[in-house]
Amino acid sequence: MLDATHTLPAAAGVGYKPQHFADILNDAGEVRWLEIHAENYMGDGGRPLAQLRHLADQFAISVHGVGLSIGGEGALDSDHLARLKHLVGWLNPASFSEHLAWSTHDSHFYNDLLPLPYTNATLTRVCEHIDQLQDTIGRRMLLENPSSYLAFAESTWSEPDFLREITRRTGCGLLLDVNNVFVSATNLGFSPQGYIDAFALDQVGEIHLGGHDEDEDDHGQPLLIDSHGAEVVDPVWALLDHTLAQSGPRPTLVEWDTDVPDWATLAAEASRAAAALERVRT
Repeated sequence: MLDATHTLPAAAGVGYKPQHFADILNDAGEVRWLEIHAENYMGDGGRPLAQLRHLADQFAISVHGVGLSIGGEGALDSDHLARLKHLVGWLNPASFSEHLAWSTHDSHFYNDLLPLPYTNATLTRVCEHIDQLQDTIGRRMLLENPSSYLAFAESTWSEPDFLREITRRTGCGLLLDVNNVFVSATNLGFSPQGYIDAFALDQVGEIHLGGHDEDEDDHGQPLLIDSHGAEVVDPVWALLDHTLAQSGPRPTLVEWDTDVPDWATLAAEASRAAAALERVRT
């Protein structure tokens, strides 16, 4: 039986950065939960783990993995799984999530989360990896939709249907990144609202927001890059409102991983997410 009882509050959260430790303890503002990247806390002690233990006494914690390569063709890394099991064992986080992507091939690790073709073969492989992961850590995971810069000609599933089928086969939940939806929709030319309307919102345990960079492709068309290095843009806030109107309040996280701002700037973004959640409640 997978543990899904310890859940995040349907409130605003932020991705935790050590430089904000004292500010968070002094005045967290609207922030009610924090997310960490699993790979940053797989060591055996030191200040990072001491600070995390302290924060976990006051905030719900979400653990977000970035290195398992769930969509990779090879087997999941057993050492990585063991470290992850140890982390979630002592921390007992409110949520664990990973990406629908791959980042390893043979012995090589790529510093990117790379997309997948949505085929029956890919579906079987991803589900096998999720089953193995959930069995190892003994809890339900959430799977995040990717940001896409190209589409595969061999895909036979739409992304929302592919993700819905994964939840049906494995029992996992979903992490809906609305910025990723906006980025993919702009790059590939589909409606972001239509994507949300087709998404399995009843399976969503967490929502992400983040910033992106704007560029152009070789034909002069807009090309958005998911960077987590800027404020959330107004169209993404509007897409969040569209999502919450259908899903109801969900734990909603602001991600800011590069060019990290001061706490006041990040807290202001969290306050905007909290306001969106409050509008749905009222």
